[in-house]
Parts: sequence; C-alpha cells; structure tokens
Amino acid sequence: MTVPAHRTRDRPTLARDADVHAWEDPRTEQERLDFWARAAGLLDWETPFSTTHSWTPPSARQERGPTIEWFTEGTLNASVNCVDRHVDAGDGDRVALHFEGEPGDRRDVTYAQLQREVSKAANALTELGVGRGDRVVIYLPVLVETVVITLACARIGAVHSLVFGGFSAEALRFRVADTDAKLLVTTDGQFRRGTAVPVKGNADDAVAGLTTAEGGSVEHVLVINRTGSEVAWTSGRDVWWHDVVDTASEHHEPESFAAENELFIMYTSGTTGKPKGLVHTTGGYLTAALWTYLRLFAHPDPAQRDADVHWCTADLAWVTAHTYEIYGPLAAGATQVIFEGTPNTPHPGRHFEIIQRHGVTTYYTAPTLVRSLMGWFPEGVPAEYDLSSIRLLGTVGEAVNPEAWSWLRGQLGRDTTDEQGRPAAPMVDTWWQSESGATVLSPRPEDAEFKPGCASRAMPGVAVDIVDDAGDPVAPGAQGNIVLTRTGPAMARTVWGDPRRYYTSYWKDYVEHGWFLAGDGARRDADGDIWILGRIDDVINISGHRLSTIEIESALVSHPDVVEAGVCPVPDDKTGHAAIAFTVLSAEARNRTETSEEADRELRRALRERVATVIGPVAKPRTVIPVPDVPKTRSGKIMRRLLTQLHEGTALGDTTSLQNEPCVPLIDTICRDLGTASTSVSSQPSIKETS
Repeated sequence: MTVPAHRTRDRPTLARDADVHAWEDPRTEQERLDFWARAAGLLDWETPFSTTHSWTPPSARQERGPTIEWFTEGTLNASVNCVDRHVDAGDGDRVALHFEGEPGDRRDVTYAQLQREVSKAANALTELGVGRGDRVVIYLPVLVETVVITLACARIGAVHSLVFGGFSAEALRFRVADTDAKLLVTTDGQFRRGTAVPVKGNADDAVAGLTTAEGGSVEHVLVINRTGSEVAWTSGRDVWWHDVVDTASEHHEPESFAAENELFIMYTSGTTGKPKGLVHTTGGYLTAALWTYLRLFAHPDPAQRDADVHWCTADLAWVTAHTYEIYGPLAAGATQVIFEGTPNTPHPGRHFEIIQRHGVTTYYTAPTLVRSLMGWFPEGVPAEYDLSSIRLLGTVGEAVNPEAWSWLRGQLGRDTTDEQGRPAAPMVDTWWQSESGATVLSPRPEDAEFKPGCASRAMPGVAVDIVDDAGDPVAPGAQGNIVLTRTGPAMARTVWGDPRRYYTSYWKDYVEHGWFLAGDGARRDADGDIWILGRIDDVINISGHRLSTIEIESALVSHPDVVEAGVCPVPDDKTGHAAIAFTVLSAEARNRTETSEEADRELRRALRERVATVIGPVAKPRTVIPVPDVPKTRSGKIMRRLLTQLHEGTALGDTTSLQNEPCVPLIDTICRDLGTASTSVSSQPSIKETS
C-alpha cells in the first residue's frame, strides 16, 4: 500500500490542530489500514514506516497468540512526541500540567519546563546505569515527578512499569521480581486523607532478600522527598531524587526506537491469581492514544483547543492514566490537571474547586467516584461552585449505572442544556481494557442522543462482535461474550515472560476465528448499541480496579485460621462491585469464634486486614462469612457464581457438576440468617454489621 508522507522532527507536527472529528469511519480492511496510517501521521517519526500492519494469526497447535506489528521499520521517540516537538513548534510556554497536591500545594509546569525536567531525569537514569530495554518500576503517587520519570524512561528506551502507591509491599515485590527491574523509583511518603503515609518502607520490604533467581536485580532505589518523613537508608543502593535528578544536565539528545520497541508493562489481574504483565509497544500505542484522545476529548473545532483543560482523575499507575493522562494528552500538546489526593480531602467539594480554579473543560472519571459524590451531595452540587467551563464528561473503568450517569450529566454538566432546559452535556461512556490500550467502545461527543450507561459502538479502526461460546452472533437483547474481531495498534503484544498465558487468557477460546476474548459479557439492544454487563471470568471490578478472586483467596488462606476461601463479586452502590469472602476455618478457629462473639468479630477484622496487607486496601472484602465448605466442581474449581447467587438469594445455576453439593443449602441458610439473601443491595445493612 502507499504510505502517507510523514512529518519528521525537522517539521514539527501540530497534532492538536488535526480535525479528526471530520475523518470518516473506515468500512473496508484497506480503509482501516489507511485510517491508522493517517493517524500515525499525527506523530513525529524519525524514520517513516514502510508497512502499516502485519498479523500472524494465533495458533492452537503451537499454543501461541498472534504476532502483531504496526508501522514496521518506523522509528520514533515517545518522549519527543509528548514534549520536545511542542517546544520546537513554539508552544513551550503552554501549560502542560496543573498539579494539585493534597495538602494544597500547586504547581504549573509548561512544556518547556517539562522538557528540561524530563531531560534531567533521562541523564540521571543513564548515570544510574539504566539503558535501553532495562525495566524501571515506578511506585509513586500522582506527582509531577511521576510523569517526568515515566517520560524519561521512554526517552532512553527503558521499559517502565507503574505500580499503584496504595499497593502492599508484597504486590510491589511481585512486580519488581517479575520484570527483573534494575531501578525502583519511590518516595519517602505520600499524602493521603490529610496525613503523610510512609511509602519507602514498603519499597524496602519489596526488594529485601530478593535473590537473583527471584528477580533481585534492583541496583538502585531512587527516592523523592515528598513528605519529609524519616526513612531507612541503604548506602550505595538508595539515592535521593534531588541529588541525582535535580543536579543533572538540562540537555539530553534523544535517540529513536523501533515502533515495536517495548514502552511499558501494565499488570492486570487474571483468573489464575498471578497478575499478568501486559506488554505495550511504542508506535502503535502512541498512535491510538493520541488519536482517541483527540477524537473523544479535544474540542471539535481545532481553533478552540487553546481553551481545553483536560482532567482524567485516574491514578497514574492505571492504564486509563497512561493513555488519557500521560501519553494521549501530552502527545496532543494539551493542558491538563493532575491531582495527588483523595476527592474528599479536606472536604467533599475539592474536585469542584479544582474544576473552577483551572477552568476544566473535560472531566473523565470513574463511576465509583460519581456514586461517592452523589452520597456526599444528596441535594446536588452547591450553586457556589462555578462549573460552567465543563464541555464534556466521561466515565471509565466499569459499566456506569444509569443513575450515576444521569447525576454526573445533570450536576457537573448543569450549564449545558437543550432548548427545553434538560441536561445536554456530551457523555463519553468509554469501554476498553488494559489489554486494548485505548478506547474500544464509546458514544461520540457529537451524538444527538445518549443512553445512560450504554457504551454504544466501536471506535473507528477497531471492530467487535457479541457471540456465544461457539462464535455465533447472539440475538439482540441476549447476553454473549464481547470479542474484538479487529484490534487496534495499541493492543498488548504479549504477557511479559509468559507468552503462552497471552494465548490461553485471550485467544484460545476463539482461536479459529482469530478473535480476542475481552472477558466481559455484553448485549446489543434493538438499535444495535452495546451494553456491557460485567465480567464473565473470576475477576472482580472494584472501583475500576480489576482484582483476581484467586489472588484475594490466596491472601485469606495465608492466614493460619483459614483452611479454604471462596471470593465472589456482588453489586455495590458505590464501588460497582464488592468482594465477599466465604471462608472455611480451622477447627480451632471454629471453636474459638463459635463460643465468643468478640473472637468472631476480631477474626473477621483480621482477615479483611490480611487482604489489605497482602494486596492493598482496595481488595479488602466487604464482609467475611465463615462456612463449612465452599462449592467445588469435581475438578476442584470453586464455583464462585454459586456463591454470588447464594449471597444475593437469586436462582441458582446448574449444580450437577459439584463434588460437594450438600454444602449449598448450608451456605444458603447462613446467608439468609445474615440477611444477605436479597436482590436489593440497599436492603442489606447486616452486611456491614458482620464486617
């Protein structure tokens, strides 16, 4: 095919001026390839690519996923595309980041300042012995430095892996070991809910005693002085950011890398318990991140984009932030807000203050936060907050319930109404995954009508279907499995260190079709619009965080009082889903808790805290329910869907495959005695009481 001319670094690309809203959706496969080649032309390429896309289908015989390549022979630098080219184009004085710290400190960083900071960090990484292909684990809260070190890794060709600052030392340790990381970046502490929370100790615990065979390759721990907390110090290994980054040269000459060069590893939970390290590469990922950001969030009129102020509220460690808080907006030369803290510190209106102060135009957040805001402001957002700058609203992370969707549109979008005075702010209810790297389904901002809670249809350049287990399309209204029949260039290429798992997790079920199994159930309505119905595997989506049931069960079983555990998802008004833990206790623990209510309460509390320690507070079960046994198939697999049905009191599915069917009526009695067996979450006050 003929590849469009590409702008290279001596001809700065003004991607933010691209009128992508006028691009036609591709219909044929050739049009799809031409479409993505055109999108790649929004980037600066050091060397033009020769082939837009190549694909080797997955193989059942070899048990491998597809070989995916985009923009073959093209070379580029992601950091240059996110920073340098905007400075070269004369936009160095444009604000890139409005930083808001939880204690109230603020900092505006221009693109010229960001270029200097990223260059210094890149030089510091090189001095610390980090080079192309080395892995860097970044264990930081939302700080300017987090963006800086991420882009510095991209600048020198190192592979970064960001870890949520609320994760435990054990969760961090796994990621450090699995990536065989050479450098760990952390901070002395982070501000959380008004207090300085220690962080460096977790980092120390994560690397302590790691042997070379276990991934013990960390040579340095780079520490940011954020809270002034006292920290333990390992001489020769630990280095302060202000000693090695702040003192480095502001000049750094970047090199270009192949489009398929690894950019980052994003960990996501899977049904086997062990998190999967999804590998994303540079050229394809950056192309999709930039194009989808421009299409969904940038003002339709390029002449008015100078007024855009974007705010994606996700933690920087999540893929949402990678795409729509780091690489997408920065590649577009946009101005955005990043916020360190919790949304109700020091008061529940903190987000509204920030929107007002910076004139935020696009607000992209999780349904969990929307439900929290609904609870904090039952009468609506107070009129004292000026939210008139809001032009567009979006949700991400899980399917949003219609009530939260309508509240967000009516309250934060209250200044945008139709002729009848009804809420009319555009809503992009996006559906995508860590695996896809960029949005797959979403309404368009210019749509005339929006359906609350509906992900609508596929974005241009990708294609989906809803099928049964045999791969046949399901009828409108029927639930099926959503599959990607045409993936975009941001698609994860493999699972780090475990390519076979890439096949078994995503491609095995529909290998003959060459389809990617997303793992969510979905249905089409009579209009052909798509509604996402939640996970079909054993992963719980809590506040947008995908957590493995087996990972939580493993944490529970690590407690000496627990013999076995089964964890299942149940609906939750605020978090979308909550984890419920059914535990089989040891004989000693059973005797102790059955004779003492205090001992029972203490054990439940201890088990919830065990999960928080091993995985992180977000994974903590909403409640713990001791049971005599958990339902298992003859092959030994716990039937978690039965646990959900028993907890909710809904009709049970097939139980004929159980090896221990007599436990089912016993669990049913326990749930009914506790008062959980109701289809209404709001009618379950005893759940929290038993916690």
